[in-house]
Amino acid sequence: MPDRPRRARPLRASTAPLEVRKLGVVDYEEAYELQHRLAAERASGELDHDLLLLLEHPSIYTAGRRTEDSDRPVNGARVIDVDRGGRITWHGPGQLVGYPIIKLSEPLDVVEYVRRIEAALIDYCADQGLATGRVEGRSGVWVSDDAGERKLGQIGIRVARGVTLHGFALNVDPDLSVFSAIVPCGIPDAGVTSVVAETGRPLAVAETLDAVASHVQRCLDSVGSVQ
Repeated sequence: MPDRPRRARPLRASTAPLEVRKLGVVDYEEAYELQHRLAAERASGELDHDLLLLLEHPSIYTAGRRTEDSDRPVNGARVIDVDRGGRITWHGPGQLVGYPIIKLSEPLDVVEYVRRIEAALIDYCADQGLATGRVEGRSGVWVSDDAGERKLGQIGIRVARGVTLHGFALNVDPDLSVFSAIVPCGIPDAGVTSVVAETGRPLAVAETLDAVASHVQRCLDSVGSVQ
């Protein structure tokens, strides 16, 4: 991917540290309502700082606005249609979900925001001794080797009134078989993997929270485009 021009000003409108909320296991609908309420408060100024919600969901498929009928589960499983970009994915135990509620500075640069979230997850994986990266034309975080391309981190966002909603999902140690019922992210020619599947070492979602939050904060606040 060609280098993008370096951004001369901060991506976030605020210079205050992110408030990180570690929420544990939260039903998808409850988290959906919470992030939309917080984003509305951030957009109106009622909330004067940015947040990062970190959590897990009970098992559920969610479909973004670009989801095709052919992407949907073949087993009749429930799907929640949501207002983020992207296509269908799964959330559930063993997967870290992050919802950054960020007021972006003007002019908005949504592509750069996505690149920075990707960079945070890539850097976290590097801490685990796992080499990951991007795949041209496809969002998210990937493992690419002689065995092919396998997606490790999913990203699907929405920006409303200058504030970000939805966010990222990092496969720490989920049951990967759940992805076989769908066409994950609408990509039929790639696999899905996890940190534990790639490293062979045990790792719980709770052990990832502080490091992932630190990387997200650093990548969002870096001046200049990330690679």
